[in-house]
Amino acid sequence: MKKAIYFMLISAVCFTAMNLLVKHLSHFGGGQLVFFRAFGSLFFTMSFLLWHKIPVFGNQKKLLVCRGLAGVTSMGLFFASVHYLPIGSAVSLRYLSPVFATIFAVFFLKERVKPIQWIFFLMAFAGVLLIKGFDPNINSFGLLLVLSSAVLSGVVYVLINKIGNRDHPVVIVNYFMWISVIVGGVLSVFYWTMPKGVEWFFLLSLGVFGYFGQLFMTKAFQSQATNKVVSLKYLEVVLTMITGVFWFADAYPFLSLAGTLLVIVSLILSVFYRR
Repeated sequence: MKKAIYFMLISAVCFTAMNLLVKHLSHFGGGQLVFFRAFGSLFFTMSFLLWHKIPVFGNQKKLLVCRGLAGVTSMGLFFASVHYLPIGSAVSLRYLSPVFATIFAVFFLKERVKPIQWIFFLMAFAGVLLIKGFDPNINSFGLLLVLSSAVLSGVVYVLINKIGNRDHPVVIVNYFMWISVIVGGVLSVFYWTMPKGVEWFFLLSLGVFGYFGQLFMTKAFQSQATNKVVSLKYLEVVLTMITGVFWFADAYPFLSLAGTLLVIVSLILSVFYRR
């Protein structure tokens, strides 16, 4: 239990660092941020697969490619949204992805959802309305971008469910990283901004923080204490909002904070009820 908590805390810190760097580097194009985010992680995924002699191309190539395309589009939309939104709001709104994942699972995976879970989902969307309605810093275009990112992230969950255990988890991530490098690289050709000095380090750090954030979250979920530590996943939102206030001078009205809390609580209740 203690180890799982430590892993989840490290994961939250790593993802928070990545979020802040994305906001700090938002003057770069979305394609360029996607490219460096993936390039930094690709070193670790390829090294792991080659070291353990795991087939790089996997077994379900079509599903793996679809997961990669949905993932890179979701990531690109999220990176684009932080240019228009406070970073804490962008992160909290992107966490609506489990709601969309559940809705898609009902139609495509024939999963059953109990009525009380729909109540939790309505609570989450009520939280979004509070955030949008009472935060003057919420740009409508940015809101559209981040909600689209959450929808596609929900598609990713469904595709991963379809892939199941027939492909190694690192193979799935590796496909995602390669597709992101290719898509981000192509887009960067048209909208390239030359990094200066320490910006090279920051850009390459995106992939490092993203990789270790995912790694430690996975380690925490692999423990027997998953249902006890899953709520710590949303610590990323809290840390990002707090650090965003000091780094970017973000301001959050009280009702906007209440909306964020409503989103997080409804998602945690949904996770616990499902388990």
